[in-house]
Amino acid sequence: MLALLGKKEVTNLLDKEGFRSNIAIVLSDGYGKVFWAKRVGQAAWQFPQGGVDSHESPEQALYRELHEEIGLRPGDVSIIQSTRRWLRYKIPVAMQRKSQKPVCIGQKQKWYFLRLEAPIAKVRFDTTDAPEFDDWQWVNYWHPIDAVVAFKRGVYRAALKEFSGHNQRLQLMHCDTGQSLC
Repeated sequence: MLALLGKKEVTNLLDKEGFRSNIAIVLSDGYGKVFWAKRVGQAAWQFPQGGVDSHESPEQALYRELHEEIGLRPGDVSIIQSTRRWLRYKIPVAMQRKSQKPVCIGQKQKWYFLRLEAPIAKVRFDTTDAPEFDDWQWVNYWHPIDAVVAFKRGVYRAALKEFSGHNQRLQLMHCDTGQSLC
């Protein structure tokens, strides 16, 4: 997306240190598993994420990205929690777009922990002309920390650690009602 924007628009999206505002989505099935998406044509997996446009709040960006990337609408999910602060990661120098000025050196992300409320059949990747994902799976809650690209591991660890209490409570709710093997 940055390559399509003019200098003024890119400047508005970056903070003074060169970090781009972004949201990240941890979608829970409510039973301790999280949504893990495979990038189109790659062997790379990650949580859905995307930039915050200059006219958007982080929550507005959350719902836009949720629909663009995995086809879900606001009524399909519940927000359980968001991170208390923005989490940052740096993009390795070799992967930075040096031709783009100013240079984006990384992402600062507001993370959201969501619970899926809709049937799983609502998940789809064809809501835009350029889908970001072509497959997905439910994985154990802590799996993404070791499975994501190395430079994102710190923010994944921080977000999942912050959300872990809510994840555990969701699991226990199902245990108490006999809806899951505990």
